[in-house]
Amino acid sequence: MPIKPLTFKGDKKPKKRKHRHDEDVDDPQVAVAGNKYTADPSDDDSWTTPDAPSDLSGPVLLVLPTSPPTALAADAHGNVFASTLENIVEGVAETAEPHDVRQVWVASSIAGMGKGEMSFKGSHGGYLSCDSVGVLGAKREARGVEEGFIVESVEDDSAGDGKTRWRLRTAASKPEQGEKGRRYLCALTETKPTNAKSINISLRGDGEASSDSTYLILKMQARFKPRIQQTKETKAREKVSRRELEQAVGRRLEDDEVKRLKRAKKEGNFYEEVLDVRVKGKHDKFAS
Repeated sequence: MPIKPLTFKGDKKPKKRKHRHDEDVDDPQVAVAGNKYTADPSDDDSWTTPDAPSDLSGPVLLVLPTSPPTALAADAHGNVFASTLENIVEGVAETAEPHDVRQVWVASSIAGMGKGEMSFKGSHGGYLSCDSVGVLGAKREARGVEEGFIVESVEDDSAGDGKTRWRLRTAASKPEQGEKGRRYLCALTETKPTNAKSINISLRGDGEASSDSTYLILKMQARFKPRIQQTKETKAREKVSRRELEQAVGRRLEDDEVKRLKRAKKEGNFYEEVLDVRVKGKHDKFAS
């Protein structure tokens, strides 16, 4: 799926010209629900959380376990830093959305680089990377071993709120040590001794699994979530025009017949209904 330009809260959306025809009243993308039209899932620019690592695709936001919550970001020089989140409700990390393109990463799976590995490409073209000693960066425009991350869900409830957390396992891991050798992206908050209000956030790629500094919250654009995409594909298959219906039946149709056949297209008994409408048409012809 092509990636559309990102939009943020407060941006003015361009007005779209609407073209409606009588024959399209029952089209799934303009179907009436009460007095409101339902939206096409492909136009959904809201942010949601993934249900599984395999859901991740397209633009994502990596919310760091800091207080207050911050987002992993990268500048034009490929330097990785913790960026303050402005689009967040009452400090609840799950409500966060990006306001700066530097906070957005494009997630994609890496073929041939190991099971379940993903890459995260920054807004300036550099891929998020972690070397063998845990140093993070986003300078390289090609993917390699250090640009591969394995997304894992946190099984326990150490965060204390029962919500899903995620970890990014990095190339700093030591496979020969098994699970104990796994290392993750982490955010460590340090307070400077000279100023209690001055906080420094250190980002590393060698955090241990036992540390809650490795717990991330992942956000992704809703339209890239597989369930949303499946809904869109299903609606595309259900879409059929009045002309196509009349060609299938072999005659002009009444409005109620069009609605009946479009409903059958959605429910999966389309061909049976076409036969019934054909038979009805023949009866009407001889009756007159």
